[in-house]
Amino acid sequence: MLKPLAMRFNLRFSSLLLGAGLLITSSVTAQSDRFAYAITDLQKEGSGWNALRKINTQTGEYTEVLLNGIDMNQVAYDAATKKQYQPVADARYGNYMQSAFSTGVAALAYDKRNSRIYYTPMFIDQLRYIDLKTMKLYYVTDQAFTRLGNMHNDEGKIVTRMVITPDGNGYAVTNDGNTFIRFGTGKKASPVVLGSLIDDPDNNGVSVHARCTSFGGDMIADDQGNLFIITARNNVFKVNIETRVAKHLGTIQGMPEQFTTNGVVVDENGTLLASSAVYGKSYYIVDPKTWTATEYKLVSGVFRSSDLANSNILNTRKKSKNSEITSILKAESLLNKNIQIFPNPVSNNRFAIQFSKIDAGDYQVEVTDVTGRQIIQRRVNISGEGQTENISLLPVTTKGVYLVKVTDRNTKAIFTQKVLVQ
Repeated sequence: MLKPLAMRFNLRFSSLLLGAGLLITSSVTAQSDRFAYAITDLQKEGSGWNALRKINTQTGEYTEVLLNGIDMNQVAYDAATKKQYQPVADARYGNYMQSAFSTGVAALAYDKRNSRIYYTPMFIDQLRYIDLKTMKLYYVTDQAFTRLGNMHNDEGKIVTRMVITPDGNGYAVTNDGNTFIRFGTGKKASPVVLGSLIDDPDNNGVSVHARCTSFGGDMIADDQGNLFIITARNNVFKVNIETRVAKHLGTIQGMPEQFTTNGVVVDENGTLLASSAVYGKSYYIVDPKTWTATEYKLVSGVFRSSDLANSNILNTRKKSKNSEITSILKAESLLNKNIQIFPNPVSNNRFAIQFSKIDAGDYQVEVTDVTGRQIIQRRVNISGEGQTENISLLPVTTKGVYLVKVTDRNTKAIFTQKVLVQ
């Protein structure tokens, strides 16, 4: 009975799918993902959203199923306690709602630093993630994701767009654009509802809240602290994270009328790869400079996909005279394996430090200018591998090169790196 139930969910809602950042150039770089995670059906001819695969964006080849999202025998764990999750039977569907992708998934995001896939099922108000190192499932149970209550029969409440930005925060938005959420990717997810998206006054009547133009689709991030929502009806909105203003940029041209954009990632060339949960002939490559699409045929045929995810971001920053400095800083950052700073160059006076392989304990972070003048000093406590600390500089900090130093409890410097503040 599980498969018919899943098909009823998917067929009924197929129409629903109708920051500062790391500088990525349009050329192939060592840091660029050459793959995307994809939500597909278990079978190639199917249209369900119940399996996790990986696709090679260079060859167009899929892996086998990495996770069967409707396998009732999979064990899930509470994200906070790490204890086995005890499901509560749904009055209508029993324990079926507790399987990983039970009601279908249309929103997922790849957390590269922690090697996780974050997602939320369409009709369950819960943030979940897959630990890609162990393939264990974790559910965030201490608070609801959207806090909108029962999602059944209310397509506007469903989250279909999700992305993780270079600062380590995840963002998600409901179909109707009325609920914009930020969540963490460290020890505690702590989803925070930021409010409703706001239509730019120059949108000429094309609203980010309208079902006919703006429901469904996917979301990507750029290198200037913006998000881009590409809706199922192929409209493009640029969202300023801080103001929540959504500016309509136009409609993607060159796609078949039957193609609904449901999954989008930035590929290794800086263009966008778009998948559809409805159209089964091909995917499409979208040029973000002109918002025009060209067909991308996959080598072994197409799995319809309700969502795609990787860690690449869109390069919208114009090249400047600091490009040579940027290249040097990037090369330098690759030499530091235990501690890393991102984004670098620094935008909006904010950056993050990730501590990957250092002993737990107290450390001091100090930022100085080229003359040695201290700009900021902060003590941090490291309790586990992969911990990320966000650093904010004063708004009056001038543009230029600064030195970031991390010292241990004995004031011994264990890490130094230059950053460029733009």
